[in-house]
Amino acid sequence: MFPLQTTVVSRHPAIVTWVLIGVNALFFFFELQLAPESLKSFMMLFGVVPARFTNPQWASQLGIPVDSYWPFITSMFLHGGWAHIIGNMWTLWVFGQHVEDRMGPFRYLTFYLLCGISSGIVHTIVNSGSTMPAIGASGAIAGVMAAYLMLFPTSRVIVMVPIFIFPLLFDFLAVFYLGYWFLLQLVSGSFALLSSSMQESGGIAFWAHVGGFATGALIYALFLRPVGERRGPYLDEGTYEHGWLG
Repeated sequence: MFPLQTTVVSRHPAIVTWVLIGVNALFFFFELQLAPESLKSFMMLFGVVPARFTNPQWASQLGIPVDSYWPFITSMFLHGGWAHIIGNMWTLWVFGQHVEDRMGPFRYLTFYLLCGISSGIVHTIVNSGSTMPAIGASGAIAGVMAAYLMLFPTSRVIVMVPIFIFPLLFDFLAVFYLGYWFLLQLVSGSFALLSSSMQESGGIAFWAHVGGFATGALIYALFLRPVGERRGPYLDEGTYEHGWLG
């Protein structure tokens, strides 16, 4: 199920969300210029490789610095392909603009980065022996999705479900759509642990998603605009029917 839009209307421009999308795009285009071997080394250096922190001897043998924690930030801006970055950036736009609207640009940026860092830490703890670099903004975006869920649980999310070549459109309450998404990450991450191999789960860092989402749900309230700065709800915010009331 691919989210297309929500029924929430934002009042403030989503400046930071657009900047994050732009920075991610710049990094991705830089990646495209690298030769395969250089790209592999780049990902190992700037992606989150759990064994780098849990097995310093292994990292030293490969020439990977063991005293740098920048990958917990830099990994958020790296992606593994067109589908990866397009899916992440679209999801960031769909949900991020409304969360930024409620937090303000600077609080939102801090919140985003903290969720991303937390997702990398959780991934490292759960997959401590992994030698694969975890990259992508999905952990930070998971935190944004959690904040959206907490702020707008009864809003509607319009999603596309492709059936063969036919795109079908549905709308779900945010609490059901995002709750289902989180449950899917939790279950998939549990199965990945049982398989003891991230390769067998398609290389998806499910526990990074879980960590980012849980962090977002726990700390989002600390980053909301002060009450006096918040806007009131629009008539059509939450469900379509409200838009037809007086």
